[in-house]
Amino acid sequence: MTLKLHCFGESGNSYKAALALELSGSAWEPVFVDFFNGETRSDAYRDLNPMGEAPLLIDGDRRLSQSGVIQQYVTDKTGRFGGEGDDRYEVLRWTLWDNHKLSSMAGMIRFLMNFLPEDKRPHEVIAFNQGRLKAAFAVLDAHLAGRDWFVGKDITNADISCCGYLFYPEPFGFDRVDWPNIDRWLSNIENLPGWKSPYDLMPGSPADRA
Repeated sequence: MTLKLHCFGESGNSYKAALALELSGSAWEPVFVDFFNGETRSDAYRDLNPMGEAPLLIDGDRRLSQSGVIQQYVTDKTGRFGGEGDDRYEVLRWTLWDNHKLSSMAGMIRFLMNFLPEDKRPHEVIAFNQGRLKAAFAVLDAHLAGRDWFVGKDITNADISCCGYLFYPEPFGFDRVDWPNIDRWLSNIENLPGWKSPYDLMPGSPADRA
């Protein structure tokens, strides 16, 4: 049965789920969520996901939201990306760190800087949170020194989670050249068979609304 991922290209969290599905070789297809025209606030979408968020994975009668849960579901179905032995706890540790420290900051800043009208952008809030994001990048870059992957010798959910926002072209305070270890690690991901950038992997992009 083909898995259906309700997602949209601009969503970094959707990208984490889509990338896990794609790199695992799972049979899946994207279902476009028209976030910017309010689909996630509609009654029909709330019937599917009361949290009113994307991504949402549907596998038969099973519905799963939250990117980390979907990544774990892919791991449970395919045996990929979970880590071996006690490494599983390191994979989980970094995935949770990303959700709290990295993706939360990157996603919010990127939204405020690129998807709000210019006259409504809270510049002081953006600057404050860019400081917090820079601190997260420093942790990320230091951890990746001398490593090809976050945990162990292959890509895991920690890598898939932490890269979720870092392949987007919109400005939000990240430039790969400033962080050599992050840059090298992102290149490792890009070179994996089946890797695609967010706007190539999922429907929906800023160009579609231009």
